[in-house]
Amino acid sequence: MEAENLLCHRAARHGDRLALVDVAGPTSYAELERRSAQAASMLLAGTADLAEARIAYLIAPGAEHAAIQWAIWRAGGIAVPLALSHPERELAYVLEDAGASLLVADEAHWERARAASDATGTFLVGTGSLLVPREPAPLPRLGPDRRALMIYTSGTTGRPKGVVTTHGNLRAQVTTLVDAWGWTPEDRILHVLPLHHVHGLVNVLSCALWTGAACELLPKFDPVAVWERLGSGEISLFMAVPTIYARLIAAWESADPDTRRRWSEGARGLRLMVSGSAALPVAVLERWRAITGHTLLERYGMTEIGMALSNPLEGERRPGTVGQPFAGVALRLVDESGAEVGSDEPGEIEVRGPQVFREYWARPAETEAAFRDGWFKTGDVAVLERGYYRMLGRKSTDLIKSAGYKISALEIEELLREHPDVADCAVVALPDPDLGERIAAAVVAREGSTLDPGLLGLWAKDRLAPYKVPREIRLVAELPRNAMGKVTKPVLREQLGVSASPAPGARRPGP
Repeated sequence: MEAENLLCHRAARHGDRLALVDVAGPTSYAELERRSAQAASMLLAGTADLAEARIAYLIAPGAEHAAIQWAIWRAGGIAVPLALSHPERELAYVLEDAGASLLVADEAHWERARAASDATGTFLVGTGSLLVPREPAPLPRLGPDRRALMIYTSGTTGRPKGVVTTHGNLRAQVTTLVDAWGWTPEDRILHVLPLHHVHGLVNVLSCALWTGAACELLPKFDPVAVWERLGSGEISLFMAVPTIYARLIAAWESADPDTRRRWSEGARGLRLMVSGSAALPVAVLERWRAITGHTLLERYGMTEIGMALSNPLEGERRPGTVGQPFAGVALRLVDESGAEVGSDEPGEIEVRGPQVFREYWARPAETEAAFRDGWFKTGDVAVLERGYYRMLGRKSTDLIKSAGYKISALEIEELLREHPDVADCAVVALPDPDLGERIAAAVVAREGSTLDPGLLGLWAKDRLAPYKVPREIRLVAELPRNAMGKVTKPVLREQLGVSASPAPGARRPGP
């Protein structure tokens, strides 16, 4: 693979074009290449190759973050991005599990980085010590099979695992999205997502830098600041999670009529808006379309595979579905025995292709168990309906087995959100001695409403099959979420398992 076909070597072809905009100002591709080469030389410290040493970094979104990430790659290391929101204990776990030889931190996150460094004995260095003017040293030659990136999963089953992707895996993930979503050097994307997840790191930042587009990075999500940029007429792309779109809708509805009009008119000028990382409620899709004129493009992917399914750039974007496989992605649905299922039959998604990760770090048994004859077992269940895939949820968290029925939590959540007094909700399974599992719902009431759990249960009973009606409903102030806005259902299950209000009208279903 030629050097320019690796992400960290693409800057040379883009020259003085604008690459990044952050709180410190603009950075060109030429500057990004120069700074990353200097930092790579500092990381090598006289050696020829980092030889896949794990280098962790805790750096705010911006040019420094991108330069250090590229420097790690260019020096031959494995980049291990850390979550800015994580406490010392979580940071220390990643450092130890990855066997990180170095932790790089910026000034804003220095104290937490130092605490994690002290707890693990990991050598700590500041970004200012690496991003210094110097003559770049010779850098190692990289191939597509070289390990490049280690992203830690959210840990919904056990402690988080390091998902290792190679330079070749990353190239496949990025080029697939660039082609499918029509990226061009003239694009300008607004970036509001964390950079320790595939969504923010690959789908947004890496695709922009591969293409020669410009990427604006906000230091943190602020709905008014986002609307001001979307309404400016200067942004062509935006990608976010459903929670962010819901917050933007709330901010728009709270604004005065003139501001609403200005924001909406500017947002209509974007060429593409994408939603992912969690199921997009149809109500959010429809409200966003009413406000901006955009039908959000929903897609499906995960840390281990990048993106696998997408509604089309051109053509029908079907609400409630995640579209069809990307070019080059082999995908199938299988039953519990591994046999392929037909259309309209639910099955687990299995994926094969050059974008699929290499391994779980230092977990050979778990890596082997994650594959079946070369196909990665995602643990997500979907159904193919009229040529489009519709997600039913995670086998472990969203598929409920009650009284012999297999029930999708996502379907129940979608129904509950239709109630005018429900702002948000999540459905989980709780152990039940008779049913095996019973359905429980946590509901966030819309501001100013007087939502009654019992009446909501009766409302649901009129709209759902008896075995799908939640037996327990509890009003909560908020739902527990991770950094990407996904509801952490294991945490919610623990919360609801302590106490929940019965939903009158729900009854035990028959087998």
